[in-house]
Amino acid sequence: MSQDFDPTDPSTWRGRGRSAEHAEAIAAAWRSFPDLPADAPLAERMNRGRERIAAMRPINDAIRDAAERERQATNFAFTEDQVRHGKGNDRDIAVLRGRSQYGYSWDVANRYADGWYAAHVGWFHHYPDGIPSTEPIAVRRRAYDQGFTDGGGDRTDLFDAARRTNLALLRESNFPPAAPSISPQGRPLPSTWPKPSDEPRPTRWSRRLVILDEADTIGEAGAAWNFLDMIHARPGAETATIIILANCGFMLAETERRSDLHEPEAALDVVGAGRQLREALAGREFDDILIALQQGSLDLLDQVADALPLCRTMERTRNTRLQQRAHLRTWLDRGHGADANMAAGHIRWSKVIQGLRGSLGEFTARHVGPAPGGGHLIRVETAAGLLATGYASADGSPLCPEIVVSSKARLRSTIATTLRIFGAATALMGTLDLQAA
Repeated sequence: MSQDFDPTDPSTWRGRGRSAEHAEAIAAAWRSFPDLPADAPLAERMNRGRERIAAMRPINDAIRDAAERERQATNFAFTEDQVRHGKGNDRDIAVLRGRSQYGYSWDVANRYADGWYAAHVGWFHHYPDGIPSTEPIAVRRRAYDQGFTDGGGDRTDLFDAARRTNLALLRESNFPPAAPSISPQGRPLPSTWPKPSDEPRPTRWSRRLVILDEADTIGEAGAAWNFLDMIHARPGAETATIIILANCGFMLAETERRSDLHEPEAALDVVGAGRQLREALAGREFDDILIALQQGSLDLLDQVADALPLCRTMERTRNTRLQQRAHLRTWLDRGHGADANMAAGHIRWSKVIQGLRGSLGEFTARHVGPAPGGGHLIRVETAAGLLATGYASADGSPLCPEIVVSSKARLRSTIATTLRIFGAATALMGTLDLQAA
């Protein structure tokens, strides 16, 4: 144990996220049952540890209960906010009803909502027992039964499900039409675009467009969270078109004035934003577009969606910042230079005892293990299980079926790139004839 770590001092535990009350209780347990000297008999030292664990058991239980109360309060507060702003659905309302009418906890209120929603939409009665929870299964089932009854279900009626299904269809026919997900000019709104995947065809960097938020290009965390640096780190990405939405509007990344990002600006006019976007994209053609905007910035882009060109692949990042970064990496993996060629298609991933494995077409690339000279070895094999020798890239350069990477963190991306290169490779007929023989 380091010298600067004093478990008997409450400030030590407060600095590690504990509340003042819990920190004092933990420190008191350490003062009552401190560690014995290293030269003390092993049995006495082990017994002292058991005594301290027993003394801290009520404290740990209190910490666990406090964390559970905080979790439930946070979840209920989020659901209330969603309903208050018109973003919640019928199930969210049922969750709040279960809490207000029956005093259910979060997990039990969700089982009540499951039962209510099943009855409301015409589904059969079915307990969702597979959902993990600390609440007793009997309590959750009673809540589901109560919700099913409140939603109009009657388990004693043989024709109950058919009756409720007809009622649900009648309600749907009386609903107002859904809001259109296309712009007045007939273009799909960027907020409705799908998230990036590895299924679309890889595209040359010169025909790719990405729109970033300025907040994602000046992060203090460094290149790991700076989306602009992540793009520039890819070979050939300098030919892609990068648009940044700053306080002063849309602008090309290469002409952006970094000093303008921190200067207060007036509210951006929608008409002016559309004009800026059209000017930045004038004379350019694209096959692949990625939108990396969220919330208000994405709403603004929806209003000027007619300024975006229609192309083969249109996607956007979404949800948490961690997911946005993962989506951006997926999109970046599909880029290639003008003199390169990459295969398209979905890569099938699987984890086996021998290591990570990916398959695309007739090729399988797998992590074999440590390389002889250091690093990690990736081996590419054909469908017949043979080493993928005798293949050349589009420029005639022979491809090596064994690749060494320095870090396990690069295994997945390297396997994906290698599979796409081999999928687009040309087979040398003489070598294939030799393998067949």
